[in-house]
Amino acid sequence: MIRLTAIVSGKVQEVGYRARVVDIANAFGLKGMIENLKDGRVKIIAEGEDEKLKWFEFAIDIKNTLISVSSIVKTYSPATGDFENFGKLVTKGETDSRLDTAAVYLKEIVVSVNKMNDNLGGKMDTMIARQDQMLDKQDQMLDKQDQMLDKQDQMLDKQDQMLDKQDTTIGEIQALRTDLKGYMDMRFKRIEADLSELKDMKVALKEKGLI
Repeated sequence: MIRLTAIVSGKVQEVGYRARVVDIANAFGLKGMIENLKDGRVKIIAEGEDEKLKWFEFAIDIKNTLISVSSIVKTYSPATGDFENFGKLVTKGETDSRLDTAAVYLKEIVVSVNKMNDNLGGKMDTMIARQDQMLDKQDQMLDKQDQMLDKQDQMLDKQDQMLDKQDTTIGEIQALRTDLKGYMDMRFKRIEADLSELKDMKVALKEKGLI
């Protein structure tokens, strides 16, 4: 059995550090005490088997959301057997163990909130990624719509060209019909004139008794 005396520096007061150390010491079956020093450090005395004390030294070097141990000064001496268990020394005017318990609960709440924020952040990132994908697809659809509108404009242009050609063709046909009608009218007049002349000749021949 040996005694470990440790002076712990860092963010170790009013953050639930002593309560954590008490729980760790009791888990290892150690005896001793822990107290706050006026300079902001924490003093730990622990007695027990050498191997358990080695594990205890490792376990009290705590760094988490609330507690941050920066250094531990350790000295060893023979165990005296002065302690019946491991507890926390509370000076006059200092809050009791309920503050340490509250600090532990606060740490658990902070950790839970951080995890929740991480989960929400991950879900938000997923939602943003999906939104970006949807926007990309929307852009693709708009591009295709623009292409379809361009093709529609091209078709309308071709249709206009065809209508222009159709109008030209109709104009040409109408002009041709006018020309043909004029020609046919002229031909009919000449035929009528020829027939009239033949009729006159027939009458003259009859009068002369030739026919």
